[in-house]
Amino acid sequence: MKASDTFIIFFLLCRTVCVSGRTTKDMQEQWRRYKNECTVQINKEPTPGGLLCRRMFDKYACWSDGQPNSTVKVPCPWYLPWYDQVRNGFVLRECGPDGQWATRNSSSTWSDTSQCEAKITDTEKEFLEKQMMVFTYFRVMYTVGYCVSLASLSLALIILLLFRKLHCTRNYIHTNLFASFILRAVSILTRDALLSRSTPEFRDNRNISTTVFSDQVTDLLACVAQVLMHYCVGANYYWLLVEGLYLHNLLVMIGENRFFRGYLLMGWGTPVLFVIPWIIVRYFFENTKCWEINENVTHWWIIRTPILLAILVNFFIFIRIIQILVSKLKAHQMRYTDFKFRLAKSTLTLIALLGIHEVVFSMLTEHTEGVIRNINLFFQLLFSSFHGLFVAILYCFVNKEVQAEIRRKWHRWKLGMTDLDVGTNAATCQISTCSDTKCWCHHPSPCFTPAHCQEDRCLSATPRPSALPLPQLPLPHPYTNHQDQLGARQLKTYCYISTHRQDEGEGENEEKSCESYC
Repeated sequence: MKASDTFIIFFLLCRTVCVSGRTTKDMQEQWRRYKNECTVQINKEPTPGGLLCRRMFDKYACWSDGQPNSTVKVPCPWYLPWYDQVRNGFVLRECGPDGQWATRNSSSTWSDTSQCEAKITDTEKEFLEKQMMVFTYFRVMYTVGYCVSLASLSLALIILLLFRKLHCTRNYIHTNLFASFILRAVSILTRDALLSRSTPEFRDNRNISTTVFSDQVTDLLACVAQVLMHYCVGANYYWLLVEGLYLHNLLVMIGENRFFRGYLLMGWGTPVLFVIPWIIVRYFFENTKCWEINENVTHWWIIRTPILLAILVNFFIFIRIIQILVSKLKAHQMRYTDFKFRLAKSTLTLIALLGIHEVVFSMLTEHTEGVIRNINLFFQLLFSSFHGLFVAILYCFVNKEVQAEIRRKWHRWKLGMTDLDVGTNAATCQISTCSDTKCWCHHPSPCFTPAHCQEDRCLSATPRPSALPLPQLPLPHPYTNHQDQLGARQLKTYCYISTHRQDEGEGENEEKSCESYC
């Protein structure tokens, strides 16, 4: 049997449940017992003289002394999960004329383990190979998805934290949601890496102890990563619920700052309430391997139930928000085609933002089989891994307020201006109209008026006292309607004017600068 065949068999036996109900932890304990018995037997029997291949334990089987130019055989080790199939088989090894065990490639000793390998039909082998190929593709897909989401979310988080004018309750909630997506991606990628080390590829029966049984430190780290992964995933779902609650409260005219501490407690605190009980139950009643396998479905529902509850509540909030949007759109008496377009756009956006697609996946259990299981896994892993990317795009990269702030900073950097929002010498300035650009004003001569910016005049040449901060004056934009934007303030419907004194001189050579953006 090929090494790849052995790997497929062992992977499925040890990453799920081993035959006869034995898990990898049971197998590891059996192997240690076999090793200890072999060591006792080697030390107990007297050592004969003469030229012999010495007794040893090669981490797979226990070998007795062998005569030169002979073939030594020992029964298949009884710790193998498929021992019932191979109890009459033997492991073979050649003893050379020089009293040394035969080697392979002049390095490792050679032995024939073909009689001790698990029996599998060609049909079963083909099926297992296809399943392994499918699961490999799935893992590559969601790994790419989480990496892309991680990069985009990190950039979006930096943008929202870097620009002070974007600091508000709404964006604070967005940053916490971004952080939960980041932690979810990091925890899942870390868990996969540790589980790969904990259960590496099994390519050779002879090296079963070194290729299968990881050390206790790796197992402990894998268990810790599994616990953190469950916490981060739970926190992610509850921050999606917080987003839904916040958006609903905005639409029903409830103050946005009233429940922020409650939002924090719900998002980061609620997962602790069900992860800790799950840890206790797993440790005392199902402490097998790295806790990645849920043999007892009852224990798994300790984590599954609160997450399903968050998904269900968010779904009802989504329905309520759609009802409010329909009533608001009808109140504007817009055309039927515009009404359908606006409603469809809002609905699709809310589905992505609130994770409503999870409702469909929650209806299918993990114990479905066949094609339905693969289809469910594909779409669930696809949407879960790329969900963070969609959220970063919709909440940050295409947000008008964020784009306006980035353009403002970019224009300021190109003009080589210092911070115009805070200064020791500033003059009051006013404009009649504005756009998403900057207007320079030189006192006392008339303002420079580019093609895209209308009249802009400085009203006063008298600097404000240095102790007073520079105010920002909101003026209504003449080209925008002051309609409520879904889940957002009306910052983008105002122009902000800031001024800065360019020259320290006095008299008519003084220069002031005006900046405006919408």
